[in-house]
Amino acid sequence: MTTSAPNLAGPLAGIKVLELGTLIAGPFCARMLAEFGAEVIKIEAPDGGDPIRQWRVLKDGTSLWWSVQARNKKSVTLNMKDERGRAIARQLALEADIIIENYRPGVLEKWELGYEQLKAVNPATIMVRLSGFGQTGPMKDLPGFGAVGESMGGLRYVSGFPDRPPLRVGISIGDSVAALHGVIGAMMALRHRDATGGRERGEGQMVDVALYESVFNLMESLVPEYDQAGVIRERTGGALPGIVPSNTYTTRDGDNIVIAGNGDAIFKRLMLAIGRIDMAGDPQLARNDGRVPRTAEIDHAIQSWCDTQDIDGALAVLKAADVPASKIYSVRDMMSDPQFLARDMFEQHHFPDGTPVKLPAISPKLSATPGHTKWMGPALGQHNAEVLAALGYSEQQIAAFRQDKVL
Repeated sequence: MTTSAPNLAGPLAGIKVLELGTLIAGPFCARMLAEFGAEVIKIEAPDGGDPIRQWRVLKDGTSLWWSVQARNKKSVTLNMKDERGRAIARQLALEADIIIENYRPGVLEKWELGYEQLKAVNPATIMVRLSGFGQTGPMKDLPGFGAVGESMGGLRYVSGFPDRPPLRVGISIGDSVAALHGVIGAMMALRHRDATGGRERGEGQMVDVALYESVFNLMESLVPEYDQAGVIRERTGGALPGIVPSNTYTTRDGDNIVIAGNGDAIFKRLMLAIGRIDMAGDPQLARNDGRVPRTAEIDHAIQSWCDTQDIDGALAVLKAADVPASKIYSVRDMMSDPQFLARDMFEQHHFPDGTPVKLPAISPKLSATPGHTKWMGPALGQHNAEVLAALGYSEQQIAAFRQDKVL
């Protein structure tokens, strides 16, 4: 049996996306659509563009993050304070299959780019709106970054150790989780539009994504546990509350290892592997509900064993016992790890000056229509002429826009 070569055009080839937003949530949402073949036109301010161009580690004045966050996108600069800039943006919006924005509620309406304003002209309009608190409610007009969403959505409260203030994850996870909700919503809205008549006659809709709600959506059994049992989940450090054992331990060479022995059969194998035959045969510990009251005792036994092992030895023993475990990886560990390499999780690219650079590969992996990096994050306004020409503007008109600082 033969299989056809993957189609690098991507499953979203032919879908047009307009990105109106900056920094993380909206641009990450649009990035994923671009990675899988959509034509994404990103509108940026002419005076510097998206601030993320200047965030974190820079090369030649531009963020290395930008090379990933804006890959496969077309950069168009528009002065949205100029009515001609807004008219061009409106033209692009009415031609787009999906519009993605992450401004405060009301900004697009001032520009005559609001959902209801566009829908009145094109009923098939799909708009993904990402904001701190959503498009309704008493907090809708307040600024809301990912850190606020993580706090209000419940994640920060349960992160860290019980005797210390709450911690944050070392990335902007609230923004990224909201972006993924935006992608899911966009795909469902696109499916509905196509099922109701397609681009010409189908029914569009607004996808309203609030950062705090996206985080809240991850919070497992938090609500029913409180509502029915009065339980408020608290911080538990590196452990997974109520699921034992699943914690982080330290080996004798100072490395950190995660050991998840919380399945009943796995727990028995783990105890035998670390020489605790007594615990392996203890009927009270045979099930999770019996292990939970003895969490500290079990964790002490595992840590005592880790005190005698270096990281490689510990991992070898646990692998042989078929117990889920992992060293806690730094990026240095990832770049040389056989699993990452076997799965082609790094792509080799080059900057315009020829300098090589690795980017993270695209996830998820589709067998027939995988994602593909066509180009890294573009220069500011790199696609002005191309995009405006496609809208029907002449070279003279584009030159005049440049002279008048519309672009």
